[in-house]
Amino acid sequence: MMTSIKIKFRPSTVDGKKGTLYFQIIHNRVVRQLNTDYKIFAEEWDAESASIVIKGDRSNLLDSIKERLSWDFARLEKVARSLETERRRFTADDVITMYHKQSKESSLFTFMHSVIAQLKQLGKVRTSETCTATLKSFMAFRENQDVPLDGIKSDMMLLYEAHLKVRGVCMNTISFYMRNLRAVYNRAVEKDLTPQNNPFRHVYTGVDKMVKRAIPIKVIRELKELDLSLKPSLDFARDMFMFSFYTRGMSFVDMAYLRKSDLKNGILTYRRRKTGQQLTIKWEKCMEEVISKYTENETEYLLPIIKMEGNERKQYDNALHLVNYRLKELSTMLKLQRPLTMYVARHSWASAAKAKNVPLSVISEGMGHDSEATTQIYLASLETSVVDKANKMILGLL
Repeated sequence: MMTSIKIKFRPSTVDGKKGTLYFQIIHNRVVRQLNTDYKIFAEEWDAESASIVIKGDRSNLLDSIKERLSWDFARLEKVARSLETERRRFTADDVITMYHKQSKESSLFTFMHSVIAQLKQLGKVRTSETCTATLKSFMAFRENQDVPLDGIKSDMMLLYEAHLKVRGVCMNTISFYMRNLRAVYNRAVEKDLTPQNNPFRHVYTGVDKMVKRAIPIKVIRELKELDLSLKPSLDFARDMFMFSFYTRGMSFVDMAYLRKSDLKNGILTYRRRKTGQQLTIKWEKCMEEVISKYTENETEYLLPIIKMEGNERKQYDNALHLVNYRLKELSTMLKLQRPLTMYVARHSWASAAKAKNVPLSVISEGMGHDSEATTQIYLASLETSVVDKANKMILGLL
């Protein structure tokens, strides 16, 4: 026997109060009700067509409820058809049970939370943070109303893009959110939680040409030679910037988690927290000069960024914020047009390498870029001595 599914409205027993929308499920003459959280006024319901009447000041809200009702109805029908196709006996209660199970598995917010938790378990903290930031942005757009994975369509993404533009979000940030959402969506497709609807084909997922962040070697030399002996906090910020530059633009998070045991026989070995790629750097005199200034550091870490056990991530975040703040002060002292940040050190190393005609492949390897697969195959075969030679040449410019 076919399963019957209908949307019903239960008015409130109190005049002027909202009533509740629910689904009526009939199978083998057994009637069951599936309540929803959707509430509307009696005049907003047309019993004859069994649909919501969109009108008045609540039009946007009613439109949203109607959209979500449509998704829920479609999923209920899909569950019923699936059970009928299996040609086994089932009840109306089975339809509701399976619907609840699938709803939990196939909503975007729930799925993204599970992805974030998995990333944290794998130690990919930075990636989990970018995913969290994306989810927070999309939840704001949706006004905390979840959406089924198969409800993510091109029109919704276009509306999200428009929402971000109205709020003055730059195109690179819009692309950042879209690419993160697309990665999560594609993961859901791989798990057969939704068909591939290509919802991102009409939104921006490129990268605009950014304002140049690199500073020339001349300015880095001026920064290095500043007398900051009476300003220890500025001196520390300068040291962190210079250490990053010395180590081929090492990111601050990788610097923070460097251990003393990572330095052996004149070689510094570490694994990038962003990509998991292992890198080795030939230890140079300028790197040792930075480390030797902080001999009071008795932790297992090479640099005095994480100073105690516990809350390591928070210590790193606080240190990065403080260092970047001090670097802005140094920018003023050097009369720079754009403020220094730790990221400028990374860009500056790459820019200096490019200016000295170091091959792009060597720059990519030196910075530990997680590039396209074909490029990565080539980079993997590159001897580290080539990169060390390039770095020594750049450091010789200071």
